[in-house]
Amino acid sequence: MKKVISTSNAPAAIGPYSQAIAFGDMLITSGQLGLDPKSGAFVSEDVSAQTEQVFRNLKAILDEAGFTFDQVVKTTCFLADMGDFAAMNAVYEKHFSGAFPARSAVAVKTLPKGGLVEIEVIAHK
Repeated sequence: MKKVISTSNAPAAIGPYSQAIAFGDMLITSGQLGLDPKSGAFVSEDVSAQTEQVFRNLKAILDEAGFTFDQVVKTTCFLADMGDFAAMNAVYEKHFSGAFPARSAVAVKTLPKGGLVEIEVIAHK
């Protein structure tokens, strides 16, 4: 049975979707942008700062569902500019210990609200 995961510690969905869905021993999050959950605004125009906020938002969702970053098995990273890959990657690697999850990273034409980075995760207990 699937369960909708929602927390006010991460930005509210900006469309017809859930922040995350728990299904058995899995958690699948929607993509998270570098938005402050209180103001709804980007924390910065800097990709590193936006990536840090993305991870704060993901942590809030993981916490709400009873998961940790150690249980993340797959991530997908979307960048508005592949030139920002190294900066995003430097922040990304600080949030995982042990074996890194599988990952895809792609550049896209645009991200919602003009974001620079968006990341979604799949976690398993």
